[in-house]
Amino acid sequence: MKTVPATALPNPGSSSSACGRNTGVRPIPRPLPLLSLLLATTLLAGCNLGALGIDTPAAVAERRAAEGRAIGAACRHAGRAIEDCFTLNRRADKAAVFAGWREMDSHMRDNQIEVVKPELTPPGVADGGERGERSAREPS
Repeated sequence: MKTVPATALPNPGSSSSACGRNTGVRPIPRPLPLLSLLLATTLLAGCNLGALGIDTPAAVAERRAAEGRAIGAACRHAGRAIEDCFTLNRRADKAAVFAGWREMDSHMRDNQIEVVKPELTPPGVADGGERGERSAREPS
């Protein structure tokens, strides 16, 4: 039986031709996936995530504060007490609601603006009278 030297056998990790001979040429590395990943990472690092629809924690906090100030200002303009405003808007930030309420209060006092009473009743309150008052204040 004839033995074949180990160097003549094709190496599974190396490039070989269809005949099984080792040509000694390594495959050309394909840097495209690595380069595209690096390029995407570099571009997104300096990207404004808000433009992509992704909110940063700072943007979310600023939006919640602005919503709270708007709720507080609307409550004051409607003549609601700050406690009622807190009760009606449990999910809003209380500090922001109070800041908006206080800003609108000083604005209304400085410009002699009268309170605008709401004409619609909140959902869950019966139409008019004592029954609506009692059900809004006392839990069932």
